[in-house]
Amino acid sequence: MRIFRQLLKAFYCCRVPVYRRALRVGSAAAIEHERLLLGMDFNTVVDVGANRGQFSLVARRCFPSANILSFEPLPGPAAIFSKVFSGDKLTTLFEVAVGPVAETTIMHVSARDDSSSLLAISSLQEENFPGTDEIGTTQISVAPLGDFLNQQKLVSPALLKLDVQGFELEALIGCESLLEKFEMVYCECSFIELYSSQKLAKDIIIWLSTRGLHLVGVHNTSYDTDGRAIQADFLFSRI
Repeated sequence: MRIFRQLLKAFYCCRVPVYRRALRVGSAAAIEHERLLLGMDFNTVVDVGANRGQFSLVARRCFPSANILSFEPLPGPAAIFSKVFSGDKLTTLFEVAVGPVAETTIMHVSARDDSSSLLAISSLQEENFPGTDEIGTTQISVAPLGDFLNQQKLVSPALLKLDVQGFELEALIGCESLLEKFEMVYCECSFIELYSSQKLAKDIIIWLSTRGLHLVGVHNTSYDTDGRAIQADFLFSRI
């Protein structure tokens, strides 16, 4: 079933010019987000955990004139991102992770680089997503969002997207000084501990709700073989 979905995704991406060009350099657009984003309008998109640009590609198709400000600390995916968006003057890549304080720290590298995390990869991650086990570690830079962006950069309406493999709460704390500038937050959250000591969906919901961002949608839910929810993309809004 997974292979069939991948083939369908590849077929669709080949039909869309901006996605087709990205495939040639190793990035497949995260088209599962397209239906949601097409009904929205943003002037600024901040993509934290950009990897190879999978989400930023969809954001660019849905919001042709938006400024896309992306963060990806791993050199390999960042290099592919740069190739995907070469010539796109409205997209900027920062090769750092977003977190509460500026520091150099260890990234746990997964066999599938988009599952790498600043937290240790647990056995539940590999059990539910085979092929995502840890293959090594590397040093990366982390800093608060405000070290790179100011309020003037975040032209309203603005969307904050996070896909940071268990590091969601820490990344959000790193965004807190600018959080009031975002009308919406779109964040992948887990219902079980896929990464060591990660905060779960309920913790993220509570943290954001106390800051005026309330849960308005749950999308792209993943389930285990027993039908239990593992993780999903959560949409929060000030409206």
